[in-house]
Amino acid sequence: MMVALVATTAAMPAAAAPLRHDHPLIGIWRIMLPDSTCSETYRMRADGSTLVFSNEEVAESSFTISDQPDKNGFYKQVDTITKDNGKPDCSGDITKPGRAVTSYLQFNQSGTLFVMCVEPNLQRCIGPFIRVRGLRI
Repeated sequence: MMVALVATTAAMPAAAAPLRHDHPLIGIWRIMLPDSTCSETYRMRADGSTLVFSNEEVAESSFTISDQPDKNGFYKQVDTITKDNGKPDCSGDITKPGRAVTSYLQFNQSGTLFVMCVEPNLQRCIGPFIRVRGLRI
């Protein structure tokens, strides 16, 4: 079940930071909206940058993420939108650059799915984000 993810604006935007080569977030991820009419695709790169496709929107961001999960299996991520084409995303919103969002990611054991949560628990999360194989990042 998907619930709305509440965005929190951080005082300082995330600066891209390189990830270890085997970090589970590196790769391409897709999430399908519950009504199946729109999906979002995230290209998470090892240099700490992201390219997002959502409906008509194309956005870029920089992010930091913890190297290892906490004791409950969550990685803390801070993502800051750096560029946006000004077109609507799957929710019909237009994203403004400079917005920083903190979220907590938990991966399944095989690394093929993750959920994104408002806090480091499973109470308010969206997902699953599904790993897409075979496409270049």
